[in-house]
Amino acid sequence: MEHKTKIHERIYAALILAFFYLPIIYVVFFSFNQSKSLTKFTGFSLQWYEKMFADRMIMSAIGYTVLCAVIATFVSTIVGTVTAIGLSKSKRVLREAVNQVNNLPMLNPDIVTAIGFMLFFTSLKIKTGFVTMVLAHIAFCIPYVILSVMPKLRTLDPNLAEAALDLGCTPMQALWKVIIPQIKPGIVSGALVAFTMSFDDFVISLFTTGPGVSNISIYVYGAVKRVNPTINALSAILVFVITAVLIIVNVVPMIRERRNAKNVNAAELETGVN
Repeated sequence: MEHKTKIHERIYAALILAFFYLPIIYVVFFSFNQSKSLTKFTGFSLQWYEKMFADRMIMSAIGYTVLCAVIATFVSTIVGTVTAIGLSKSKRVLREAVNQVNNLPMLNPDIVTAIGFMLFFTSLKIKTGFVTMVLAHIAFCIPYVILSVMPKLRTLDPNLAEAALDLGCTPMQALWKVIIPQIKPGIVSGALVAFTMSFDDFVISLFTTGPGVSNISIYVYGAVKRVNPTINALSAILVFVITAVLIIVNVVPMIRERRNAKNVNAAELETGVN
């Protein structure tokens, strides 16, 4: 009975993985198709990648997307981390109130947030463009950073900062040398989430950008209505980049841990011999 249950669980897991990953594999596979067909593979070719890199609109969209995501991630990570640290030292009533407000942008539908930003910029007579899009991205990325950093701060010993101050550190030194290293995993997680949310955003970007400024999502939305295999090439490159980043993020810490473990074992052996 248990054996049959395990088989069923494996089948369900395989079906779920196939549901998620087969469309991605399909897109990557047909990005190397020689013809425009999305159903019949006629031969291997890199022509769609060549056309993608030669297309100024695509390269412009990629540039705007990456630049916007980098700026939004940098600013939101700093603001979100400082805010989370400040909230951890605040009174419980204020902390709970701010947390509830912080959850609103994440619970709100994107279309509501997008219309709100659009009306806000319009009421202030601010011309929409790249700057307004970046400001909107920063605003909706900050809550995700705070949400990622707060759990790490809850597990942090509250006496560490006071001990650092007693030992002669200034408040800034205590922040950079004691608190930040302890919550670094939460900061990195928040930055990755912020970058992903900004890079992937479509609805808010569409309502807050201006003429001549579009990110990848907006470009794909406009180009997907007609057969355009360069979209497959663009999607494939995004998959390759994301896969490489995930491998680096997961493999590099493992390599470091193994090296540290080897160094510790070597030190222990040397100590034992002496």
